[in-house]
Amino acid sequence: MSEVSGLRFFASSDGVLAYRDTGGTGLPVVLLHAGFLDHTMWDEHVPALRNQFRVITPDARGHGHSANAGGPFRQADDLAALLRHLRASPAVLVGVSMGAVIAVGTALEHPELVGALIISGGGTGEYEFTEPWSKKAQAAQFQALAAGDIEAWHEASDAWAHGPERPRQAVRPEIYTRLRQMRRRTVSKHTPGEPDHHVPVENLGARAGQISVPVLALNGAQDAPELSAMAEFIARAAPRGRTSVIDDAGHFPNLEHPDEYARIINDFLCNLDQEGSRPI
Repeated sequence: MSEVSGLRFFASSDGVLAYRDTGGTGLPVVLLHAGFLDHTMWDEHVPALRNQFRVITPDARGHGHSANAGGPFRQADDLAALLRHLRASPAVLVGVSMGAVIAVGTALEHPELVGALIISGGGTGEYEFTEPWSKKAQAAQFQALAAGDIEAWHEASDAWAHGPERPRQAVRPEIYTRLRQMRRRTVSKHTPGEPDHHVPVENLGARAGQISVPVLALNGAQDAPELSAMAEFIARAAPRGRTSVIDDAGHFPNLEHPDEYARIINDFLCNLDQEGSRPI
């Protein structure tokens, strides 16, 4: 295992997977980033949580500093391999968007490794939108990327940050800058027309009732309704689920309100401890 500026690399069966790990003996809390982004979307949360928890922030395969896939893979299996390598289980999985899907998939496929879930803006793995705003935003993304128009792709992708009911100006400019920097790092790793080796975990929504650990759906109130509904569906289907909302936040509530997001994570886990059900 090598390390560069705090970034570590796990030699998986198909290339290296990058991650950061604060270490220590605290409860492992794994922060899972959204699609096309990377572990740096959690930069504010690591110092806020590390005094009490062992905080791990991986880059998913094909994102950030992790290797691209050379063959079929499941993101949940990658995460499970990393957690076993680090002996960091059962872990609390905190995921936004794609990260929420990874968290739910891991809880279903590798339940022995997971102690609780906190998911935002996703979780069922279903992205066939029916609401007009979301359909239009998704179509604009796909069309721009297929055409190789990266600037138009950034513009279309930025829309998810503010959501259907707020103007672009509602989100701080530096958040758009960070999102673009992360997307640029990931998209630069790939070439047009390369095969998509990702294999999704199937039937996440239909199997959500099998998730026995505590689940918190933590959405931004201004997120696209269908994305929020995915996380809420998982929380309502799971026997120990609950929901919470951060006002004036869209698809990335952790970026818009990092202090509040970290506080809610901490409160959720402390309440589990007080109830005698802390996942340790």
